[in-house]
Amino acid sequence: MIDLDTVMPGLVLHDFGDMVRTTTSPAAEDERDLSQVRMQFEMFAALARGYLEAAGVFLTRAEKQWLAFSGKLITLEVGIRFLTDYLNGDSYFKVHRHGQNLDRCRTQFKLVESIEHQEDRMNHLVETL
Repeated sequence: MIDLDTVMPGLVLHDFGDMVRTTTSPAAEDERDLSQVRMQFEMFAALARGYLEAAGVFLTRAEKQWLAFSGKLITLEVGIRFLTDYLNGDSYFKVHRHGQNLDRCRTQFKLVESIEHQEDRMNHLVETL
């Protein structure tokens, strides 16, 4: 796997988790209406099926076991990074309006909450694949 953000080999769980973070919510990353932010289980299921079909042969048992958790972990990490950048004056992530990184942070934390509510179901799916 190649991490396109840093152009270097990456960890499977970071890559899969970030894919979950960026593709499973129908809301924009800086959505202000948090009622729009949720992890769509059907999207997660499609990602997990496709990913395991292609990568399942080289994943370790531990990597497969932690796939569902990886989405929650990287989403929380990115949310903290957005919050940190907001508190530091928006010096890392490019913003187009005041408070955009704070909105991004809130969106990520809301997505973490949605993932937590579905985590048992996500784990069960991965176990059956």
